[in-house]
Amino acid sequence: MSATLDLAIDLIGRPSVTPIDAGCQELLAARLAAIGFHVERLRFGEVDNLWARLGQAEPLLVFAGHTDVVPPGPLEQWTSPPFAPEIREGWLYGRGAADMKGGLAAMIIACEDFLATQPQPRGSIAFLITSDEEGAAVDGTVKVVERLEARGEKIAWCLIGEPSSSSQLGDVIKNGRRGSLNGRLRLHGVQGHVAYPHLAQNPLHAIGPILTALADEVWDQGDGFFPPTSFQISNLHSGTGAVNVIPGDLELRFNFRFSPAITVEQLRERTRLIIDTGLLNEEVKTGQVFQYDVEWSLSGLPFFTPPGALVVATIAAVRAETGREPGLSTGGGTSDGRFIALTGAQVIELGPLNATIHQLNERVAVADLERLSRIYRGVLERLLG
Repeated sequence: MSATLDLAIDLIGRPSVTPIDAGCQELLAARLAAIGFHVERLRFGEVDNLWARLGQAEPLLVFAGHTDVVPPGPLEQWTSPPFAPEIREGWLYGRGAADMKGGLAAMIIACEDFLATQPQPRGSIAFLITSDEEGAAVDGTVKVVERLEARGEKIAWCLIGEPSSSSQLGDVIKNGRRGSLNGRLRLHGVQGHVAYPHLAQNPLHAIGPILTALADEVWDQGDGFFPPTSFQISNLHSGTGAVNVIPGDLELRFNFRFSPAITVEQLRERTRLIIDTGLLNEEVKTGQVFQYDVEWSLSGLPFFTPPGALVVATIAAVRAETGREPGLSTGGGTSDGRFIALTGAQVIELGPLNATIHQLNERVAVADLERLSRIYRGVLERLLG
């Protein structure tokens, strides 16, 4: 077996369901310390974080990732235990194989191989690893970045090992992400008996036209690098469970994945206007006045890394290893890159195929692990060699 595969198997075998690290970072810290890295363990709340750096010179290239994984789901539906990694027909199965213990293993081995031939890089290398990416993401990368900024450590380039590939290894490089804005609308009516609707106010009836307006709204056109902003309903809850009761309240949860073509303030204001208009129309039609409130939470702002040294080096490394030309994308969910990009660093994501992430029987192609490690090494050679 290859060194990358060995390390990936060791990591997958540790049940590090977020925010538990389960010893993964100690394993990685020992490997990095053995090749000269200065290791810091940074614990915030219940979250373990690792910052390991080799050298003090600029520029600083950071490999970033997370050891935590999502819960495995129904164990009986896995073909092999999720934390007992197994190789079958060229695939490595286990929770975290693709997201993102395979990528972490490839990064470590790439760095070991690079330093074996280039012991004095033209700059510095660091690893930023958290166990809080799949969870609340409040005591992980964001806190480490705050610590680094406070002491003046500036990241020039950051490569995150998130599973970015779509159909073939390296076919997609994420050079940005959309922002994520969450909303919770509470619409207040009057509970009553279904046989006496004139004595009640049904928020479910009032919300219908508002939902249609929100879903049909064209929020923006995106731009050359980002798709248009999207609105999605994630949950709608109302009612007492009885068939003869008009509910008194309604709760709606929704999300915007937004491009830089629109601001958080604009999204909030336009949402408020659509709700107000819908409720005003309801008042004109029925004479019923509804009250509401909206709570907002921002998961992350959009970020974008234009083609520059990091993008060019990574494309060249993929091309040299696979022979294909990767595409650049800003699609998908959020990642910890949103915290690192705020410092002014160039940030990209490149990792294994994302087809099975968060699914039952998550897997990664065994051959891709070693190839990914060589791609990462190629990035090191081009930027710091």
